[in-house]
Amino acid sequence: MKSRLSPPVFKGGLHDARTATSIGRWLGPAFAVCFLTGLVSHFMQHPPDWPANHLPSRPSWGYRLTQGLHVASGIAAVPLLLAKLWTVYPRLFERPPLRSVKHALERLSIAVLVAGAVFELATGLLNTAQWYPWPFSFVPVHYAVAWLVVGAMVLHLAVKAPEIRAHWSRRSPGTLALPVQDGPDRRSLLAAVGAAAGAVTLTTVGQSLTPLKDLILFAPRHPDQGPQSLPVNRTAAAAGVGRIVDEEYRLVVDGPQRYTLTLDELRALPQHEVELPIACVEGWSKSAHWTGVRIVDLLERAGSPPHARVRVTSLQLRGGYRVSEMGHEHARDPLTLLALRLNGAELDPDHGYPARLIAPNRPGVLQTKWVGRLEVLA
Repeated sequence: MKSRLSPPVFKGGLHDARTATSIGRWLGPAFAVCFLTGLVSHFMQHPPDWPANHLPSRPSWGYRLTQGLHVASGIAAVPLLLAKLWTVYPRLFERPPLRSVKHALERLSIAVLVAGAVFELATGLLNTAQWYPWPFSFVPVHYAVAWLVVGAMVLHLAVKAPEIRAHWSRRSPGTLALPVQDGPDRRSLLAAVGAAAGAVTLTTVGQSLTPLKDLILFAPRHPDQGPQSLPVNRTAAAAGVGRIVDEEYRLVVDGPQRYTLTLDELRALPQHEVELPIACVEGWSKSAHWTGVRIVDLLERAGSPPHARVRVTSLQLRGGYRVSEMGHEHARDPLTLLALRLNGAELDPDHGYPARLIAPNRPGVLQTKWVGRLEVLA
């Protein structure tokens, strides 16, 4: 009679290195794209001091592309990671669990890799829905754990390189040593995993790749839903912005030649129309037509030096990103507007009435709404 403490017996033939390697060939690039585009997003939102004034404003759709890829690759990685874990989880029951110091370090790196990968995908997925059921700040923790995952992955690949090489292709020595009868089942499994990754991508990527918006099934945002057919993350009520009376509104432009404009004076200035996307960190984006006053014109009137940064302050009372800063590349770009109109109509209060920032190649959280002040920084 078997002891109750006996490890389980896995009779399936696909918990092998060939299956794990095949799935890893997809999962690795998905994680790499997700990590690299995540770095772009992080440094666009929180640039170090030295390059903060030199972040590029072109291409105008750059952040839309990189953040769309970030979220899409993260979503595609979910079924790939689950399949990879299913393939290798019998090794959790190996006896003895630790055979040597080298084996112990290998298992520790795998534990960090698995825990970190699950954490990154789970928290990233919840972030797309703006649901934060945890006590820590999402952005810095998500960023820090991403580096742990990448480090653990590099170490894992280095340790497993011989085994990966032996099972890389159908003609590799390790693959040829496996039972031939498992081949059709393995191909069926890989086809199912690939189909699952493709399905979740196809039914969510339309929130950023708008030609596929009619296929959206699981994405928390639809690019056409919201005031003026544009989604909103933070409403005026959530930001603590009450009714802004036109006659009482003032825009303060603080520079060497400080001045103040009423709303009527802003409307009387030369108006420019641009087509730019709003691209949010949650993965949705959509292009729109914006009309307003060029930021560079406002700065030149204030006597701003050509390479000065600009601090933009909102009238909002609650929530993050009340204040944002722009380097001179964005501030001087002729596409950067203090927008007064959206798609031919006055801004909805939830879109920042009476005036909001819109700039090319810039995260949506930094496209400050309800702008009350522009300040020239040395």
